[in-house]
Amino acid sequence: MAATTRKTSPGYRCTECGWTAVKWVGRCGECQAWGTVMEAGAAPAGPATKATSVTTPATPLPDVSAAAASRSATGVGEFDRVLGGGLVPGAVILLAGEPGVGKSTLLLDVAARTARAGGRVLYVTGEESAGQVRLRAERIGALEQEVLLAAETDLGAVLAHLDHAEPTLVMIDSIQTIASAQIEGTPGGVGQVREVSSALIQAAKTRGLPMVLVGHVTKDGSVAGPRIVEHLVDVVCHFEGDQHSPLRLLRALKNRFGSVDEVGCFQLVDTGIESVSDPSGLFLSREAESVPGTCPTITIDGKRPLPAEIQALVAPSALANPRRATSGVDGPRVAMLLAVLHRRVGLAVAADDVYVSTVGGARVTEPAADVALALALASARADVPVRSNWAAVGEVALSGAVRPVSATAQRVAEAARLGFTDVIVPASTETGRLPAGVRVHPVTSVAQAVALALPRD
Repeated sequence: MAATTRKTSPGYRCTECGWTAVKWVGRCGECQAWGTVMEAGAAPAGPATKATSVTTPATPLPDVSAAAASRSATGVGEFDRVLGGGLVPGAVILLAGEPGVGKSTLLLDVAARTARAGGRVLYVTGEESAGQVRLRAERIGALEQEVLLAAETDLGAVLAHLDHAEPTLVMIDSIQTIASAQIEGTPGGVGQVREVSSALIQAAKTRGLPMVLVGHVTKDGSVAGPRIVEHLVDVVCHFEGDQHSPLRLLRALKNRFGSVDEVGCFQLVDTGIESVSDPSGLFLSREAESVPGTCPTITIDGKRPLPAEIQALVAPSALANPRRATSGVDGPRVAMLLAVLHRRVGLAVAADDVYVSTVGGARVTEPAADVALALALASARADVPVRSNWAAVGEVALSGAVRPVSATAQRVAEAARLGFTDVIVPASTETGRLPAGVRVHPVTSVAQAVALALPRD
């Protein structure tokens, strides 16, 4: 009797997310990336994996112990805040950011604080030499005996270090520099990154060892490498900041152990990096005398209320086409508000140069800052300062109406904590019980807000 042969069909796999297809397509059906579906060789038509014996019986969910998932604080308050309270045993964290933003400095600070608390940290560097890392650690005061440094680029050597050092925390800087001798391709390639990530994640899970992987970013700011890495890890954090500002923000784009709405604030200093639990001083100028063209507002970044001060300057233009320059705010949003102010309030700036900026390099993109932006423009045009200790929140519609925004009560409470005595809010929002020392002024239109905030003789 002739032996039967299993039919095979060509297999195609997306190099970004691992999605498979029986025929080639130009666009991945899972991650929607173009040109990433490649032939993966012959794949069996029927199932190749058979049922085997059970190694560990299934446990009722109430009987599963939660002690193994208890968190341990790193000592860096803002880092713990983003993670949801600290490191979870076996958790794998992917930290991405642009070159020079301060990723290695942050990790060295975390490593030093963990060592001082009685832990042992294995820091694997593949981008820098051991001497370079030592100089940075000396500059930020992170020279600790229990911080073990290994300059390795081979995956097998990294796994051997895990067995030899027996650390309580592992940091890999970076995942794109580690390569496996069992996989063809250069370090940082799709196959290498996938293999290295899988091996390191498996090692972290089997040992119950928290691990931080540093990743590169692409030109558009996304995490470099195959998207499957982001699916495999437990937490994806993005470290961002402007090179001209010492402020750094840490955001969680994915977190299996906590919320993704938390934002951590840091400040780069000469001695390293510092957590900023109250960043209000970075975003508010708080000058002794009120200056025309400035208006504070309270933004919400994730779940965190952050103050921002918007500054505007309106000056006569000598050009046929007046300038419209913005920094920290959305340019098309400013153009829309200028049109609304011209049509609904009678503020004519067609022949003037208009400059709008924020204090401290803050980035204000949410519509809740529209009223503050409109007040700053009106104040600059009239050369009359906004009333002292006033702030404003609200979205401005094309009709000139002030629309409600989310978390108004939280914004008002933050304004009261910062010392503001009056806050302009949309009329159709509930502020709840007001904190002591603050008054709210509900408005229905931007013209009403301008009349309230700008004193008249």
